Amino acid sequence: MATTADGIWYDLIPGPKGAETVLLSAGLGGSANFWAPQMAALTARFSVLLYDHRGTGRSVRTLTEPHAVEAMAADMRAVMDAARVKAAHVVGHAAGGLAGLALALKSPKRVGRLVVVNGWSRPDPHVARCFEARVALLKKLGKRAYVRAQPLFLYPATWISANTNLIDAEEEHMVKGFPSTDVMLARIGALLAFDIDAKLPKIAAPVLVSASADDMLVPVTCSQRLAEGLPGATLDIMPWGGHAMSVTAPDEFNARLLRFLER
Repeated sequence: MATTADGIWYDLIPGPKGAETVLLSAGLGGSANFWAPQMAALTARFSVLLYDHRGTGRSVRTLTEPHAVEAMAADMRAVMDAARVKAAHVVGHAAGGLAGLALALKSPKRVGRLVVVNGWSRPDPHVARCFEARVALLKKLGKRAYVRAQPLFLYPATWISANTNLIDAEEEHMVKGFPSTDVMLARIGALLAFDIDAKLPKIAAPVLVSASADDMLVPVTCSQRLAEGLPGATLDIMPWGGHAMSVTAPDEFNARLLRFLER
């Protein structure tokens, strides 16, 4: 049943009897709805713990101060505590993946297997350049312009062209639920400041570093570096799908995800 923990909306969906739990953490948008294309495949095998990031969606619209990725990891722990989940496999997309890495560092016993989708271990100049453009849109033209441009960073051009009606419908929903400018800027700042490159050898959990070769926002080299620094990493690169390949190529993404989680 959906409820809240310290202002964070979450929902624990039971899987088969005795099933392990998978915690899903979205990217910058923060909404649990991001994982809709994965739900049928995961709930057939696992219990699934979903939540909206603090400051977004159905959760409280303010952030902990000062805000950092480590605070996002603390929110993961709070949700797990409230749901009475001692440990879970953690699957995180971009921001959610960074939070998963921070959780694996701070609370290793809470993380079984970790999946980091299009993430990074240190600041990257291309990622910074993309966010500079998005921040400028948000500050100067407002949330509508920011949301309008977002698909350019998330999806391959061919997918955008073929799914324009879906994207337009999502745009209206996202504009209505968009966080405050201050919250979004703080979340972006936390991501750009994240740097655990030197600490990667301390992460003991098995990690699937999942990436898309054509990611426009996060270069695949970020995932390659992340995998090189983690002692228990498996690097898995999809040839197509963009930053949000879990949405654009869900069948292939789900198959690769389940192979790792069910090892």
